[in-house]
Amino acid sequence: MPYLLLTLAILSEVCATSCLKLTEGFSKLWPSVGVAVGYVLSFALLGRALKHIPVSVAYAVWSGAGTAAVAGIGVVAFGESLGRLQIAGIALIIVGVVVLNLKGGH
Repeated sequence: MPYLLLTLAILSEVCATSCLKLTEGFSKLWPSVGVAVGYVLSFALLGRALKHIPVSVAYAVWSGAGTAAVAGIGVVAFGESLGRLQIAGIALIIVGVVVLNLKGGH
């Protein structure tokens, strides 16, 4: 159950961050509402997950997965590009999260 909460927290954060681009500087109401709701929900779910998952592991997974997902959404939905260096950076984030989980704090 804690990892389901963490997964839902990640999905909420990714949705909120994706909506952030659509707010056009918070000048559009509904995307701005999506940002606020998404971040509040994400932090609430992350807080619940932290009752059972060490903060170092949970935050690394939350932020790393969110970063990778938002980069992918940027490419697919917003036509952004990723160069080799950015792809390598995302790969390093993923490797860092995996190593942190292998170390085992949970």
